[in-house]
Order: sequence, then C-alpha cells, then structure tokens
Amino acid sequence: MAKKDDPPYARVEKSILPLKYVDMIEDVFHGILALALLGIAIGAFYSSIHRVIDTEPFFPNGMIQGINDILFIVIILEILRTVISRFTDGVYQLDKFLIIGVIAAVRHILTVGASLTLQTGKSDTAFERAVIELGLNALIVIALVFAIFMSKAAHRNR
Repeated sequence: MAKKDDPPYARVEKSILPLKYVDMIEDVFHGILALALLGIAIGAFYSSIHRVIDTEPFFPNGMIQGINDILFIVIILEILRTVISRFTDGVYQLDKFLIIGVIAAVRHILTVGASLTLQTGKSDTAFERAVIELGLNALIVIALVFAIFMSKAAHRNR
C-alpha cells in the first residue's frame, strides 16, 4: 500500500482490466452517448418545428410551446456539452450541471406562468398549487445560482 508521502506514480490501483483499457472503453461509451444526445437534440428540434407550425392558435399557444421546446433542446445541448467536456477535462464539472438545473427550473417557471395567464376558470386549488410551484421553482433558481457563485468562488481561491 502506498504511503501518504509516496509520489503519485507509486500508487497502483488494482483492477481486473488494465486501467488504460477501462479508460478507452469509457471514452468510447461517452462518445456513443454524445452521438445519442446529438440525435435526440436534432429529433427534438424537428419535432418542435412541426408542433409549433401545427399548434392553433399560433399566438399565444404556439409561441409558448416553441419557447418551451427550445429550452428543452438547450438543456439537451448543455448535457451534450457536459459529456464532451468530460473528454477534455477528464471529470464532470459541477458548474455545468448547476447551469442545466437553472435552465430547467426557469423553463418550468415559464411554462407554469404561461398556463396561469392562458387558462381561465381555474379552481382556487389549482391556482394556489401553480403559485406554490412558481415560488418553489424561484427558490430552486436562487439556490442553484448561489451554488454556481460558491463554486466559482472556490475555483478562484485555488
């Protein structure tokens, strides 16, 4: 067993397969996942274009659906960027996942807010639930932005 003062090359990890093969298999798998995410993003874009064109009335329903779909595609592309950055940095980066969370929460806020303004005759219970959802998502956004700030501050202090 390597001691605390030993140089890094003195530490040997034991594995059934040599680590270089494990790393190579992992890289191939990440490449396949990146291609799958790209295909999903292209399919989502194609589907959203058709959905926006077919939605009646275009204003406001089609526009709201289009914005929702675009933000979903942005989330997919951010996940793709995170997988690709795994190749260059060797690790997943916390900041990228936090940004994906912010985008997802903002997307949900926009969706709930749009449904509140478009739907008339909502029951008091449904309205209260939607307002609580908006508040919770706003708190989630604030918490995630604070986490991004803390993460960036920690990187600056290194």
